[in-house]
Amino acid sequence: MSQRTFVKPLLFLALFTLAQQTRADLVVLQYHHVSDSTPASTSTSVSLFEAQMDMISDLELAVVPLKKGTDEALASEPGTESRLAITFDDAYDSVYTTAAPILSDKAFPYTIFVNTEAVGRQGYMTWAQLRELEQREGVTIANHSADHGHLARKPGESESQWAQRVESSLDSAQATLEDKLGSATPMFAYPYGEFDAALEAKIAERGWYGYGQHSGAIAQTSGSTRLPRFPMANTYGQLNGLENKLRSKAFPVDTANLPDGVISTNPPTLTFSLPSSINPTALTCFASGMGRIDFEVDDGEVVIRAPKAFDSRRFRYNCTHPVGDGSFYWLSKQWLDLTQPED
Repeated sequence: MSQRTFVKPLLFLALFTLAQQTRADLVVLQYHHVSDSTPASTSTSVSLFEAQMDMISDLELAVVPLKKGTDEALASEPGTESRLAITFDDAYDSVYTTAAPILSDKAFPYTIFVNTEAVGRQGYMTWAQLRELEQREGVTIANHSADHGHLARKPGESESQWAQRVESSLDSAQATLEDKLGSATPMFAYPYGEFDAALEAKIAERGWYGYGQHSGAIAQTSGSTRLPRFPMANTYGQLNGLENKLRSKAFPVDTANLPDGVISTNPPTLTFSLPSSINPTALTCFASGMGRIDFEVDDGEVVIRAPKAFDSRRFRYNCTHPVGDGSFYWLSKQWLDLTQPED
């Protein structure tokens, strides 16, 4: 056999193997503090974080850089393997002192979303620390706005006022990252996970990915400006349910066609077409603070509406369905009630 005829099959095999490797949904984990002394609602205890990372290692799940993993998940057909990305919001100092050494020992890549005006304040990392981390293999620093403001358009706010406020926050943060670190990646994490359609359009205009705080995996069916992440604070990241989240698959519904989540009625109604792969008798749906809720199936469409109104600014409907390999399809819709006070 000539060298030429030998190389072509090898090249084909390499390309085929690469294609197979990229046939995987991406599960993104979202953290704030990794500490035993910070607010419980946004903290993951040190022991829990270590146990979570150990579980990822024990399950032999691939941890990949967020941008690369998102690119491939959106571009490929849904796959059977699960891959993970790890993210932190706000650049708290516990990420530098506690999480970073643990992740370095594991050789896990991760992304830190920074609200730039907070850098250097008490409890936050400094620019020197961020530069040090950014120079490490596998560490990415990205945009979390300048001021960590509520960026969806406020009731009574004019369109021009809103646009000026939002564009200033988005673009000044990106410019600061470029100035301080020498580059800025095209990714954005919404403060509080809040967005509306107009804000999504601003993210799309800039060619950025937009990440929320609603759960689920990323695949070809995911909207690039409303990408899910699993919150991993103590309440949500306990080990007894973690493997199901780590191995979850994107629900086979085009999430870009779902509503942006800003409600006009409370409780809101979520409707989506039921794919042929989904058996409605195996579908389970939940509402924040209410547990499992009923739904209707009408002419191939699922109609979900909580039994009573919510009294919080943000809340979710979550639906799961077994894939058949021990994992679950996972769909999460975060809702935003702009009449409720900002936090």
